[in-house]
Amino acid sequence: MAANKPFVRRFPRKKVCYFCANKKAEIDYKNSDLLRRFTTDRGKILPSRITGTCAEHQRKIAVEIKKARNMALLPFTTANDYKRKW
Repeated sequence: MAANKPFVRRFPRKKVCYFCANKKAEIDYKNSDLLRRFTTDRGKILPSRITGTCAEHQRKIAVEIKKARNMALLPFTTANDYKRKW
């Protein structure tokens, strides 16, 4: 049997905001490659707890993604989302 070791809880490292770390990175709706990092393959906006962005930049990202969707630079959804089963 294993020796009685104390239980050590390990917490994952806190994610750092990409935009706070890289001051040169600019949030713009025309930069679709950067905005794709913050969306899922289905086109949904990823939450900040997954991406690690701070609240200020998360709000700016959401606004710019919505602008890019309206300008048809990013998709609202993927094409095969709604397949019928009949």
